Amino acid sequence: VAIEQRNPAVSNRSTVGTATEVYDFMRLLWARVGTSWCRRCGELVRRDTPQAAATATLETIAGGGRLQVAFPLPEAARGSHHTVVENLLALGFVRAIVDGAAHRLESLPKELDLSRAGEVLVVVDRLSTGAAARGRLVEAVATAFQEGEGIALVLHDGGRLRFTETPACSACDTPAVAPRPALFSFNNPQGACNACNGFGAVLEYHESLIVPDPDRSLADGAIDPWTKPRYGARRRLLLKTAEALGLDSGKAWSRLPAKGRHQLLHGKHGRYQGIFPFLRGLEKKRYKQYVRIFLRQYQLATKCPGCDGARLNEHALAVALDGRSIAEVASWPIDQILRWLDQLHLTDHQRHVAQLILQQLESRLSFLGDVGLGYLSLDRQTRTLSGGEAQRIALANALGSQLVDTLYVLDEPSIGLHPRDIDRLLGLLRRLRDFGNTVVVVEHDLATIREADFMVELGPGAGEHGGTLVYAGHPAGVTDTLTGDYLSGRKRIGVPSARRPTGPQWLQIRGARLHNLHGVDVDIPLRTLTAVTGVSGSGKSTLLHEVLYRNLSAALTGSHGAKTHLGEAVGEVDALTGWEQLEAVVMIDQSPIGRSPRSNPVTYVKGFDDIRQLFAQQPLARERRYKASTFSFNLRGGRCDTCEGAGHVRVEMVFMADVFVPCDACGGMRYQPEVLEVKIKGCSIHDVLQWTVDEAIVRFRHQPKLGTALWHLQQVGLGYLRLGQPATTLSGGEAQRLKIARELIQARKKSGAKLYILDEPTTGLHLDDVRVLIQVLDKLVDAGHTVVVIEHHLDLIKRADWIIDLGPEAGDAGGRVVAMGTPEDVAAVPESVTGRYLAPLLEPATPATTKNRRRVASAVG
Repeated sequence: VAIEQRNPAVSNRSTVGTATEVYDFMRLLWARVGTSWCRRCGELVRRDTPQAAATATLETIAGGGRLQVAFPLPEAARGSHHTVVENLLALGFVRAIVDGAAHRLESLPKELDLSRAGEVLVVVDRLSTGAAARGRLVEAVATAFQEGEGIALVLHDGGRLRFTETPACSACDTPAVAPRPALFSFNNPQGACNACNGFGAVLEYHESLIVPDPDRSLADGAIDPWTKPRYGARRRLLLKTAEALGLDSGKAWSRLPAKGRHQLLHGKHGRYQGIFPFLRGLEKKRYKQYVRIFLRQYQLATKCPGCDGARLNEHALAVALDGRSIAEVASWPIDQILRWLDQLHLTDHQRHVAQLILQQLESRLSFLGDVGLGYLSLDRQTRTLSGGEAQRIALANALGSQLVDTLYVLDEPSIGLHPRDIDRLLGLLRRLRDFGNTVVVVEHDLATIREADFMVELGPGAGEHGGTLVYAGHPAGVTDTLTGDYLSGRKRIGVPSARRPTGPQWLQIRGARLHNLHGVDVDIPLRTLTAVTGVSGSGKSTLLHEVLYRNLSAALTGSHGAKTHLGEAVGEVDALTGWEQLEAVVMIDQSPIGRSPRSNPVTYVKGFDDIRQLFAQQPLARERRYKASTFSFNLRGGRCDTCEGAGHVRVEMVFMADVFVPCDACGGMRYQPEVLEVKIKGCSIHDVLQWTVDEAIVRFRHQPKLGTALWHLQQVGLGYLRLGQPATTLSGGEAQRLKIARELIQARKKSGAKLYILDEPTTGLHLDDVRVLIQVLDKLVDAGHTVVVIEHHLDLIKRADWIIDLGPEAGDAGGRVVAMGTPEDVAAVPESVTGRYLAPLLEPATPATTKNRRRVASAVG
């Protein structure tokens, strides 16, 4: 079983509950022991059995009274009068009560027509009450249920008793649906909300997307859809209509009268049609792809009014367990669900029925809590999870399956985990091993390596300098290797002798609000390295991505850049100050630098332009009048025409994954043969792309611009990469360091101060690579920039100038500033979980060596 560090889910229908199979057991639990309530009046829904009906009848009619068991003639059985009578006699029935009057079927009055009568009750049996008549009564009720489409009536002197085999309200007789597992699935038509088809949200045209900038005037294109080239006539009609309505087309949209704005958006005036009805009218052409793309820009996913975001229909939501619907429980964090299950009130019969289901539920939820995901809710969409969270879900699934004699391969399971959670993870890995499985882990975390029973180290370097077995054995016996040096303490990342001064320039956020952040105040010193820490789910990514990055982008560029129509959130702040001292904000994440094999390291850092120019200057190239574009595998002229410069050809396999085979025409070299004849020092353009960065620096040492770009690649620890290595083969950590290298190159050209945001940059890095990364981040700070990182790696945290520690726990129990200050300050705050793990790594505190040291520690609560 291979558990990778990626999130494979792309569908909105996949949730944490469905991905872990926990929701499947919840559906089973609600179907078996849930209680149905009327969706109209809220009273109990009952479903009678012949035995229960007989018991209720004997309890109601005591003292030997007489009674009749009957069923109403179904509408489907009402044919002609002759046919009805003939069918009833054939079934053995001899009496009927028509509109209150009793008759024998073989001697009905001639004027009586059963097909047109109001109420027709077919009598099944007449009997006296008493214990001896119970069996006969049960049989009569069962027959009535069978012939009366689930309805039986017991007629007695005091009136009538009504019983139904199908679920129905005990008070208003509103029919209900029998609980079954499919009823609670939002991916099944039986359970999905009819309004949103189980998505929990509906797409609605929203004014904020149609008028993205209210400060624009109508003349400047305030109504965005009609700024597109194909709608020139609509724009002209809009301006004429505005003039006819007395609206100033040169005034900002927000300053126009509300009535006039509403008329332009929703109304109709002569030939003019408002933008909302115009967009809805376009929906009949949704079969065209470009129309779908155009309309989707102006639609916002809003909570479904039919189910209020619960995804399920009214029948499913009317079934409760201990007073809670399945959608309500699924919206809780996993830790809260576990506590609720422990206190669940069930009858002895219900507990007996649900015993095995509850065991599986509690087991799987406990595994999710053990891998540090207790803050997630079961209705959280899987596609919104990070790669580390998705991997831990897969790990919890593996534990829940309880396989034995299985080989588990995990790719850095400690990624995204706080040091506190790593201890719990190691306990789970030991349990997998103790089940009789073999667990192979790719890992850089020293605590995990020390816990291993056997260690395999590859090296000694990276790329061409690696691939050799350096050590195999118990971790305690490793010597004379790079990892061994860090394990033994011979090498380590030290604490800086002096930290950079903080202040007087600060970036201050006041009243940050989104998700679990409620009015958070944060201070970030400019021109320093700041680490944002806290347990997984404490709100770090929300603070930096949705609050800081979005609001700072809006302040600097006028646009937050979030695709709100695709659900990307933008946090709110009461105030953001200090941003005037920055030129730009840059997000450096671990997303791929390109999704095509045509993208590679040397093109990403703009070094390939210089290489192509060098080839174009060679005598043979000048003789043949080759240009720099001739040596591009992305442009016609010099690239292979068969594979279009890809070097390979895709073979479609229809029902299997496509296969890529080397191009027969160029042999995988990408270029035409005559282009490859142009050489520099005996090497063609194809040969140059096979060089490593380290090799290229030596060969291009006389090219200052190109050499500088390659030198920065080497400085971020990527000297082993080949210049033409496809971007699709790079890891997330390599992609992130490539982005840092490009920013370092650009930093030489621009003098403005920037703020760089990095999300766990140590992901996938060996401790020696972390050391190199810290040097790179220090270079950015020394160049006058501000670097803010989300980080769990204690060696990087202890090197930071300033720490913002969020928590104290995850989810609703987090989202607060626990401590803020230097690493020494944070380590001294008892409430800080990060501080407890950080303290042993810091050298004994010495008198302050920096100016303006500030410490802000807010007690929890």
